[in-house]
Amino acid sequence: MAAITMSNIVKKYGDGFPAVNDVSLDVQDGEFMILVGPSGCGKSTLLRMIVGLEDITSGEMRIGDKVVNTVAPRQRNLSMVFQNYALYPHLTVFENIAFPLRLAKTPDEEVRRRVTETAGLLELTEHLERKPANLSGGQRQRVAMGRAIVRQADAFLFDEPLSNLDAKLRGQMRTEIARLQRRLGVTTVYVTHDQTEAMTLGDRVAVLRKGVLQQVGSPRELYEQPVNLFVAGFIGSPSMNFLPASVEGTQLVTPLGRLDLRDPAKAAAAAGREVVLVGIRPEAFEDASLVGADKRATGQTVRARVDVTEWLGNEQFAYVPYEAPADLAAQLRELSRELDGDQLRTQAVVALDAASLIAAGDEAELWVDTGRLHIFDPATGENLTRDEERVAELGRHAERVRLSQRGARQDAPG
Repeated sequence: MAAITMSNIVKKYGDGFPAVNDVSLDVQDGEFMILVGPSGCGKSTLLRMIVGLEDITSGEMRIGDKVVNTVAPRQRNLSMVFQNYALYPHLTVFENIAFPLRLAKTPDEEVRRRVTETAGLLELTEHLERKPANLSGGQRQRVAMGRAIVRQADAFLFDEPLSNLDAKLRGQMRTEIARLQRRLGVTTVYVTHDQTEAMTLGDRVAVLRKGVLQQVGSPRELYEQPVNLFVAGFIGSPSMNFLPASVEGTQLVTPLGRLDLRDPAKAAAAAGREVVLVGIRPEAFEDASLVGADKRATGQTVRARVDVTEWLGNEQFAYVPYEAPADLAAQLRELSRELDGDQLRTQAVVALDAASLIAAGDEAELWVDTGRLHIFDPATGENLTRDEERVAELGRHAERVRLSQRGARQDAPG
């Protein structure tokens, strides 16, 4: 195993466009790091520079204590799992897994031992004599993972390995990859555009935008304390609502109504500004009729006309259109496009208890947890209400969890 250290990494193509622009990132020994962002953000290019398939224009790449900028891919001792499996159709599962060992001229007895161990780990033992064409998508992906594991590499690199699978199988494979990484304890860098994978798999997540690193932190830190509009909009599904608001003293006047800033720190962040963007996650809302008196006192209620509702059995979403100033509406549409969405209108998405009877067309009374709102600068996108003490607390918690899992792995028998 080995740490991976990137210092001021730049990748420019022939036209001078920086696909990766001054990225510095430390992946700790044994850590599961996720690279996430929309299409074209540079995440796969960065992964390919780690493995050596892309040249580095400038900056320094270290694996362990060795600078590898000019080291050939085969000499970096890294294993890569691709999106398209890249299995040999004429070889059995056994020989597909054994392929890197055959290339290294490993003795037959050692090949048999390591392939058998790896197949047992991935529950492929009964499929060892089958060909890839006779396997399901999930089984093929496990064979590709087996080929990576059997090399006993210093790090695993995954390039959107689950994007070809259906939704149910993706969920199952996410669990298997997380379990496998924690059991093996191998440094892992995993590229995805799916923020659900990012939230559920990684020890830490690095969010990229147009080749620039936006924020690195635990999934919970990114969700609770995003550094800017882009991260706030990318992390979370449904994504955070952004409402234009004018500031009047300690009140924010939004399209959904007036919101009181009871937190002095948030009131101070908004003070002196004419217009801000208010970020409220869908789950910070609730049907006011279902909120008890004690909880109701911690937030406030607004009235809004619901345009569409989606009842999903265990939860319910309501969509509330609103009017926004032309410049801010254009900014929100541009952000939506950059986040791989295509917003047709400015609207708030509200998460309701499944028991709510709010219906499309209703003038609904909604409760808002004002303690969970964020205030963003419309010009820069900066989160003006990011709580650095909470960020530090979440960072300590994430590191404690990671080290405890690593300790449990080292204490495990065998």
